[in-house]
Amino acid sequence: MTQQQTYDTLIVGGRVIDPANGVDQIADVAVTGGRIAAVEGGLAASAAATTRIDATGQLVLPGLVEGHTHIFESVSKVGAPAVEAHLRRGVVAAADAGTAGASTFAAFRRIVVDPNPMRILSFLNVSVLGLIDFRYGELLNPETFNVEDALQVAADNADMVRGFKIRLSEDVLGDQITPLLKKAVDLGEQGGLPVMVHIGETALSVPEIVDMLRPGDIIAHCYTGKAPTILGDNGRVQDEIYAARERGVLYESAHGRSNLSFKVAAPAIEQGFIPDVITSDTSARNWRGPVFDLVTSMSKLIALGIRLEDVIPRVTIEPARLLGIDGEGFGALTVGGPAHVAVLTGAGVATLTDAAGNTIEAARLEPTAVLLNGEQFDLVPWRGLSA
Repeated sequence: MTQQQTYDTLIVGGRVIDPANGVDQIADVAVTGGRIAAVEGGLAASAAATTRIDATGQLVLPGLVEGHTHIFESVSKVGAPAVEAHLRRGVVAAADAGTAGASTFAAFRRIVVDPNPMRILSFLNVSVLGLIDFRYGELLNPETFNVEDALQVAADNADMVRGFKIRLSEDVLGDQITPLLKKAVDLGEQGGLPVMVHIGETALSVPEIVDMLRPGDIIAHCYTGKAPTILGDNGRVQDEIYAARERGVLYESAHGRSNLSFKVAAPAIEQGFIPDVITSDTSARNWRGPVFDLVTSMSKLIALGIRLEDVIPRVTIEPARLLGIDGEGFGALTVGGPAHVAVLTGAGVATLTDAAGNTIEAARLEPTAVLLNGEQFDLVPWRGLSA
Protein backbone atom coordinates (compact mmCIF):
# COMPACT_ATOMS: atom_id res chain seq x y z
CA MET A 1 0.00 0.00 0.00
CA THR A 2 1.33 3.44 -0.99
CA GLN A 3 1.78 5.70 2.01
CA GLN A 4 -0.36 8.82 1.84
CA GLN A 5 1.60 12.04 1.42
CA THR A 6 1.01 14.51 4.24
CA TYR A 7 1.51 18.27 3.97
CA ASP A 8 1.23 21.16 6.39
CA THR A 9 -1.31 22.96 4.21
CA LEU A 10 -3.30 22.06 1.12
CA ILE A 11 -5.06 24.74 -0.90
CA VAL A 12 -7.61 22.78 -2.86
CA GLY A 13 -9.45 23.24 -6.13
CA GLY A 14 -8.67 26.86 -7.00
CA ARG A 15 -7.69 28.46 -10.28
CA VAL A 16 -3.94 28.77 -9.82
CA ILE A 17 -2.52 31.69 -11.78
CA ASP A 18 1.25 32.03 -11.56
CA PRO A 19 2.51 34.10 -14.49
CA ALA A 20 6.16 33.66 -13.48
CA ASN A 21 5.90 29.92 -14.08
CA GLY A 22 3.34 30.04 -16.88
CA VAL A 23 0.62 28.38 -14.80
CA ASP A 24 -3.10 29.02 -15.23
CA GLN A 25 -5.10 25.91 -14.28
CA ILE A 26 -7.36 24.35 -11.71
CA ALA A 27 -4.92 22.78 -9.28
CA ASP A 28 -4.05 22.10 -5.66
CA VAL A 29 -1.15 23.82 -3.91
CA ALA A 30 0.70 21.88 -1.21
CA VAL A 31 2.83 23.60 1.44
CA THR A 32 5.31 21.98 3.81
CA GLY A 33 7.97 23.55 6.00
CA GLY A 34 7.07 27.03 4.77
CA ARG A 35 7.75 26.14 1.13
CA ILE A 36 5.74 25.15 -1.92
CA ALA A 37 5.85 21.36 -2.07
CA ALA A 38 3.68 20.80 -5.15
CA VAL A 39 1.31 22.49 -7.58
CA GLU A 40 -0.72 19.76 -9.25
CA GLY A 41 -4.20 18.98 -10.40
CA GLY A 42 -5.98 16.34 -8.30
CA LEU A 43 -3.29 16.32 -5.64
CA ALA A 44 -5.75 16.54 -2.76
CA ALA A 45 -7.39 13.22 -3.66
CA SER A 46 -4.33 11.28 -2.53
CA ALA A 47 -2.86 13.57 0.14
CA ALA A 48 -3.55 14.67 3.67
CA ALA A 49 -2.82 17.97 5.39
CA THR A 50 -2.91 19.53 8.80
CA THR A 51 -4.75 22.51 7.30
CA ARG A 52 -6.96 22.32 4.24
CA ILE A 53 -8.17 25.48 2.49
CA ASP A 54 -11.03 25.02 0.04
CA ALA A 55 -10.37 27.44 -2.84
CA THR A 56 -13.02 26.07 -5.20
CA GLY A 57 -14.19 28.86 -7.48
CA GLN A 58 -11.45 31.17 -6.23
CA LEU A 59 -8.11 32.49 -7.48
CA VAL A 60 -4.90 31.12 -5.99
CA LEU A 61 -2.07 33.56 -6.67
CA PRO A 62 1.44 34.29 -5.50
CA GLY A 63 1.25 36.57 -2.48
CA LEU A 64 0.64 40.10 -3.71
CA VAL A 65 3.49 42.58 -3.95
CA GLU A 66 2.69 46.26 -3.33
CA GLY A 67 5.07 48.57 -5.18
CA HIS A 68 3.94 51.92 -3.74
CA THR A 69 2.65 52.57 -0.23
CA HIS A 70 3.22 54.73 2.84
CA ILE A 71 3.71 52.74 6.04
CA PHE A 72 5.84 54.86 8.40
CA GLU A 73 3.19 54.65 11.11
CA SER A 74 3.52 56.79 14.28
CA VAL A 75 6.18 59.01 12.69
CA SER A 76 4.58 60.25 9.48
CA LYS A 77 1.03 61.54 9.39
CA VAL A 78 0.55 59.56 6.19
CA GLY A 79 1.89 56.25 7.54
CA ALA A 80 -0.59 53.36 7.57
CA PRO A 81 0.08 50.20 9.64
CA ALA A 82 1.83 47.71 7.35
CA VAL A 83 0.34 44.45 8.63
CA GLU A 84 -3.18 45.76 9.07
CA ALA A 85 -3.30 47.64 5.76
CA HIS A 86 -1.43 45.09 3.64
CA LEU A 87 -0.64 41.62 4.99
CA ARG A 88 -4.15 41.07 6.31
CA ARG A 89 -5.41 42.04 2.86
CA GLY A 90 -3.29 39.61 0.83
CA VAL A 91 -0.02 41.55 0.41
CA VAL A 92 3.22 39.85 1.50
CA ALA A 93 5.80 42.43 0.39
CA ALA A 94 5.57 46.21 0.06
CA ALA A 95 7.73 49.15 -0.94
CA ASP A 96 7.36 52.38 0.99
CA ALA A 97 7.48 55.22 -1.54
CA GLY A 98 9.40 58.05 0.03
CA THR A 99 7.81 58.34 3.45
CA ALA A 100 11.29 58.08 4.97
CA GLY A 101 14.21 60.32 4.06
CA ALA A 102 17.85 59.99 5.01
CA SER A 103 17.37 61.64 8.40
CA THR A 104 14.44 59.41 9.38
CA PHE A 105 15.50 56.14 7.76
CA ALA A 106 17.09 54.59 10.86
CA ALA A 107 13.76 55.03 12.67
CA PHE A 108 11.88 53.60 9.68
CA ARG A 109 14.05 50.51 9.79
CA ARG A 110 13.69 50.03 13.54
CA ILE A 111 9.97 50.83 13.83
CA VAL A 112 8.57 49.41 10.59
CA VAL A 113 11.00 46.97 9.01
CA ASP A 114 12.75 45.00 11.74
CA PRO A 115 9.62 43.83 13.63
CA ASN A 116 7.56 43.19 10.50
CA PRO A 117 6.88 39.69 9.12
CA MET A 118 6.44 41.18 5.64
CA ARG A 119 9.28 41.98 3.26
CA ILE A 120 9.54 45.77 3.41
CA LEU A 121 11.52 47.85 0.91
CA SER A 122 11.91 51.54 0.26
CA PHE A 123 12.19 54.24 -2.34
CA LEU A 124 14.15 56.74 -0.27
CA ASN A 125 12.85 60.30 -0.39
CA VAL A 126 15.43 62.65 -1.91
CA SER A 127 14.60 65.09 0.89
CA VAL A 128 16.23 64.17 4.18
CA LEU A 129 12.89 65.02 5.82
CA GLY A 130 10.82 62.43 4.02
CA LEU A 131 7.04 62.69 4.07
CA ILE A 132 6.45 63.62 7.69
CA ASP A 133 3.41 65.75 6.89
CA PHE A 134 1.73 66.30 3.53
CA ARG A 135 0.84 69.87 4.45
CA TYR A 136 4.43 71.00 4.23
CA GLY A 137 6.38 70.35 1.06
CA GLU A 138 9.53 68.44 1.84
CA LEU A 139 11.53 70.22 -0.89
CA LEU A 140 10.36 73.80 -0.48
CA ASN A 141 13.80 74.30 1.02
CA PRO A 142 16.03 72.78 -1.71
CA GLU A 143 18.80 72.34 0.86
CA THR A 144 16.87 69.36 2.25
CA PHE A 145 17.96 67.48 -0.89
CA ASN A 146 21.30 66.26 0.42
CA VAL A 147 22.98 64.01 -2.13
CA GLU A 148 25.68 62.71 0.20
CA ASP A 149 23.20 61.68 2.89
CA ALA A 150 20.93 59.93 0.36
CA LEU A 151 23.79 58.01 -1.21
CA GLN A 152 25.13 56.95 2.18
CA VAL A 153 21.77 55.70 3.46
CA ALA A 154 21.12 53.85 0.21
CA ALA A 155 24.52 52.17 0.37
CA ASP A 156 24.18 51.28 4.06
CA ASN A 157 20.71 49.80 3.49
CA ALA A 158 21.15 48.13 0.12
CA ASP A 159 18.99 45.21 1.28
CA MET A 160 16.03 47.60 1.43
CA VAL A 161 16.53 50.75 -0.64
CA ARG A 162 15.43 50.09 -4.22
CA GLY A 163 15.46 53.62 -5.55
CA PHE A 164 14.83 57.27 -4.81
CA LYS A 165 11.53 59.15 -4.71
CA ILE A 166 10.79 62.73 -5.71
CA ARG A 167 7.43 64.47 -5.75
CA LEU A 168 7.17 67.08 -8.49
CA SER A 169 3.99 68.87 -7.43
CA GLU A 170 4.39 72.64 -7.12
CA ASP A 171 3.31 72.61 -3.45
CA VAL A 172 6.23 70.28 -2.75
CA LEU A 173 9.11 72.01 -4.53
CA GLY A 174 7.84 75.39 -5.65
CA ASP A 175 9.33 76.59 -8.92
CA GLN A 176 12.43 74.38 -8.72
CA ILE A 177 11.05 71.43 -10.70
CA THR A 178 13.65 71.33 -13.48
CA PRO A 179 16.82 71.64 -11.38
CA LEU A 180 15.53 69.31 -8.66
CA LEU A 181 14.37 66.66 -11.14
CA LYS A 182 17.75 66.80 -12.87
CA LYS A 183 19.42 66.51 -9.46
CA ALA A 184 17.25 63.47 -8.62
CA VAL A 185 18.12 61.73 -11.89
CA ASP A 186 21.79 62.45 -11.30
CA LEU A 187 21.42 61.02 -7.77
CA GLY A 188 19.95 57.85 -9.26
CA GLU A 189 22.83 57.66 -11.69
CA GLN A 190 25.38 58.02 -8.89
CA GLY A 191 23.63 55.46 -6.71
CA GLY A 192 22.94 53.01 -9.54
CA LEU A 193 19.23 53.06 -8.67
CA PRO A 194 15.98 54.11 -10.37
CA VAL A 195 14.07 57.26 -9.51
CA MET A 196 10.34 57.16 -8.81
CA VAL A 197 8.73 60.41 -9.97
CA HIS A 198 5.37 61.61 -8.62
CA ILE A 199 3.45 63.60 -11.25
CA GLY A 200 0.36 65.79 -11.04
CA GLU A 201 0.06 69.55 -10.50
CA THR A 202 3.47 70.01 -12.05
CA ALA A 203 4.93 72.95 -13.94
CA LEU A 204 6.27 70.65 -16.67
CA SER A 205 4.17 68.50 -18.98
CA VAL A 206 4.44 64.73 -18.66
CA PRO A 207 6.31 64.51 -22.00
CA GLU A 208 8.81 67.06 -20.69
CA ILE A 209 9.24 65.04 -17.49
CA VAL A 210 9.70 61.63 -19.14
CA ASP A 211 12.20 63.15 -21.57
CA MET A 212 14.50 63.68 -18.58
CA LEU A 213 14.20 60.13 -17.25
CA ARG A 214 16.40 57.07 -17.81
CA PRO A 215 15.46 53.47 -18.57
CA GLY A 216 14.20 51.95 -15.32
CA ASP A 217 12.96 55.23 -13.86
CA ILE A 218 9.31 55.16 -12.82
CA ILE A 219 6.39 57.50 -13.32
CA ALA A 220 4.02 57.20 -10.35
CA HIS A 221 0.30 58.04 -10.70
CA CYS A 222 0.16 57.43 -14.46
CA TYR A 223 -3.65 57.81 -14.36
CA THR A 224 -3.69 60.99 -12.29
CA GLY A 225 -6.39 63.48 -13.14
CA LYS A 226 -4.32 66.39 -11.90
CA ALA A 227 -3.09 68.41 -14.85
CA PRO A 228 -0.94 67.90 -16.73
CA THR A 229 -1.89 64.29 -17.46
CA ILE A 230 -0.70 61.61 -19.88
CA LEU A 231 -3.59 62.54 -22.23
CA GLY A 232 -3.25 65.18 -24.91
CA ASP A 233 -5.89 67.71 -25.88
CA ASN A 234 -7.36 65.11 -28.26
CA GLY A 235 -7.99 62.71 -25.37
CA ARG A 236 -5.34 60.27 -26.50
CA VAL A 237 -2.24 59.11 -24.66
CA GLN A 238 0.55 61.32 -25.95
CA ASP A 239 3.11 59.82 -28.31
CA GLU A 240 5.97 60.84 -26.01
CA ILE A 241 4.53 58.61 -23.26
CA TYR A 242 4.79 55.56 -25.51
CA ALA A 243 8.22 56.60 -26.74
CA ALA A 244 9.51 56.84 -23.17
CA ARG A 245 8.15 53.35 -22.47
CA GLU A 246 9.94 52.05 -25.54
CA ARG A 247 13.24 53.23 -24.13
CA GLY A 248 12.55 51.72 -20.71
CA VAL A 249 10.68 54.28 -18.59
CA LEU A 250 8.12 52.48 -16.40
CA TYR A 251 4.61 53.52 -15.34
CA GLU A 252 2.69 52.56 -12.21
CA SER A 253 -0.90 53.30 -11.27
CA ALA A 254 -0.60 54.47 -7.60
CA HIS A 255 -4.25 55.25 -6.82
CA GLY A 256 -3.72 57.42 -3.71
CA ARG A 257 -6.26 59.69 -2.12
CA SER A 258 -6.10 62.28 -4.87
CA ASN A 259 -4.70 60.73 -8.04
CA LEU A 260 -6.51 57.87 -9.78
CA SER A 261 -8.97 59.37 -12.27
CA PHE A 262 -11.46 57.16 -14.07
CA LYS A 263 -11.69 59.91 -16.72
CA VAL A 264 -8.00 59.45 -17.52
CA ALA A 265 -7.70 55.72 -16.85
CA ALA A 266 -10.71 54.62 -18.92
CA PRO A 267 -9.63 56.15 -22.25
CA ALA A 268 -5.99 55.24 -21.66
CA ILE A 269 -6.91 51.60 -21.01
CA GLU A 270 -9.22 51.56 -24.02
CA GLN A 271 -6.25 52.73 -26.10
CA GLY A 272 -4.15 49.88 -24.68
CA PHE A 273 -2.03 51.90 -22.26
CA ILE A 274 -1.81 49.94 -19.01
CA PRO A 275 0.69 50.29 -16.15
CA ASP A 276 3.84 48.21 -15.92
CA VAL A 277 3.05 47.76 -12.22
CA ILE A 278 -0.31 48.13 -10.46
CA THR A 279 -0.08 49.78 -7.05
CA SER A 280 -2.43 51.31 -4.51
CA ASP A 281 -0.46 54.15 -2.89
CA THR A 282 -2.10 53.19 0.38
CA SER A 283 -1.59 55.66 3.23
CA ALA A 284 -3.19 56.76 6.48
CA ARG A 285 -5.10 59.28 4.36
CA ASN A 286 -6.85 56.69 2.21
CA TRP A 287 -6.75 53.15 3.64
CA ARG A 288 -10.32 53.60 4.85
CA GLY A 289 -11.33 54.99 1.46
CA PRO A 290 -11.25 55.60 -1.41
CA VAL A 291 -8.20 53.32 -1.87
CA PHE A 292 -8.76 50.74 0.89
CA ASP A 293 -6.14 48.25 -0.35
CA LEU A 294 -4.38 46.76 -3.36
CA VAL A 295 -7.13 44.25 -4.19
CA THR A 296 -9.63 47.11 -4.42
CA SER A 297 -7.32 48.96 -6.82
CA MET A 298 -7.10 45.76 -8.86
CA SER A 299 -10.90 45.54 -8.93
CA LYS A 300 -11.24 49.09 -10.21
CA LEU A 301 -8.77 48.62 -13.05
CA ILE A 302 -10.39 45.35 -14.10
CA ALA A 303 -13.75 47.13 -14.19
CA LEU A 304 -12.17 49.82 -16.37
CA GLY A 305 -11.07 47.24 -18.92
CA ILE A 306 -7.73 45.66 -17.96
CA ARG A 307 -8.01 41.88 -18.21
CA LEU A 308 -7.60 39.85 -15.03
CA GLU A 309 -4.79 37.94 -16.75
CA ASP A 310 -2.96 41.23 -17.32
CA VAL A 311 -3.56 42.53 -13.81
CA ILE A 312 -2.15 39.53 -11.94
CA PRO A 313 1.46 39.70 -13.17
CA ARG A 314 1.44 43.42 -12.39
CA VAL A 315 0.73 42.74 -8.70
CA THR A 316 2.97 39.66 -8.39
CA ILE A 317 6.03 38.92 -10.49
CA GLU A 318 6.45 42.33 -12.16
CA PRO A 319 6.70 44.36 -8.93
CA ALA A 320 8.83 41.55 -7.43
CA ARG A 321 11.27 41.95 -10.33
CA LEU A 322 11.18 45.73 -10.09
CA LEU A 323 12.03 45.51 -6.39
CA GLY A 324 14.66 42.82 -6.90
CA ILE A 325 12.95 40.27 -4.66
CA ASP A 326 11.93 37.77 -7.32
CA GLY A 327 15.18 35.92 -6.53
CA GLU A 328 13.93 35.58 -2.95
CA GLY A 329 10.85 33.75 -4.21
CA PHE A 330 8.36 36.61 -4.13
CA GLY A 331 5.88 36.92 -6.97
CA ALA A 332 5.79 33.20 -7.86
CA LEU A 333 4.54 29.81 -6.69
CA THR A 334 7.70 27.91 -7.52
CA VAL A 335 8.01 24.36 -6.16
CA GLY A 336 10.75 24.47 -3.55
CA GLY A 337 10.38 28.22 -3.13
CA PRO A 338 8.83 30.05 -0.17
CA ALA A 339 5.08 29.65 0.26
CA HIS A 340 3.78 33.17 -0.24
CA VAL A 341 0.19 32.70 -1.36
CA ALA A 342 -2.93 34.84 -1.71
CA VAL A 343 -6.38 33.37 -2.30
CA LEU A 344 -8.95 35.79 -3.72
CA THR A 345 -12.66 35.41 -4.37
CA GLY A 346 -15.38 37.46 -6.00
CA ALA A 347 -17.29 39.45 -3.40
CA GLY A 348 -20.12 40.74 -5.56
CA VAL A 349 -20.59 44.05 -7.32
CA ALA A 350 -19.75 47.21 -5.40
CA THR A 351 -19.85 50.91 -6.21
CA LEU A 352 -16.24 52.09 -6.08
CA THR A 353 -14.91 55.63 -6.42
CA ASP A 354 -11.85 57.31 -7.86
CA ALA A 355 -9.93 60.16 -6.29
CA ALA A 356 -12.44 62.73 -7.54
CA GLY A 357 -15.52 60.87 -6.31
CA ASN A 358 -16.54 59.49 -9.70
CA THR A 359 -18.11 56.05 -9.37
CA ILE A 360 -17.97 52.74 -11.17
CA GLU A 361 -19.74 49.42 -10.62
CA ALA A 362 -17.05 46.79 -10.14
CA ALA A 363 -16.87 43.10 -9.32
CA ARG A 364 -14.89 43.42 -6.12
CA LEU A 365 -12.09 41.00 -5.29
CA GLU A 366 -11.66 39.91 -1.68
CA PRO A 367 -8.85 37.91 -0.05
CA THR A 368 -9.95 34.75 1.75
CA ALA A 369 -6.50 33.46 2.74
CA VAL A 370 -2.91 34.68 2.83
CA LEU A 371 0.23 32.70 3.57
CA LEU A 372 3.66 34.20 4.22
CA ASN A 373 6.46 31.60 4.39
CA GLY A 374 3.70 29.03 4.81
CA GLU A 375 2.17 30.71 7.86
CA GLN A 376 -1.47 31.64 7.49
CA PHE A 377 -2.35 35.09 8.79
CA ASP A 378 -5.73 36.37 9.89
CA LEU A 379 -7.49 38.64 7.44
CA VAL A 380 -9.58 41.73 8.09
CA PRO A 381 -12.85 42.53 6.31
CA TRP A 382 -12.98 45.07 3.52
CA ARG A 383 -13.02 48.50 5.12
CA GLY A 384 -15.61 49.71 2.65
CA LEU A 385 -18.22 47.69 4.52
CA SER A 386 -18.12 50.21 7.33
CA ALA A 387 -17.25 53.32 5.34
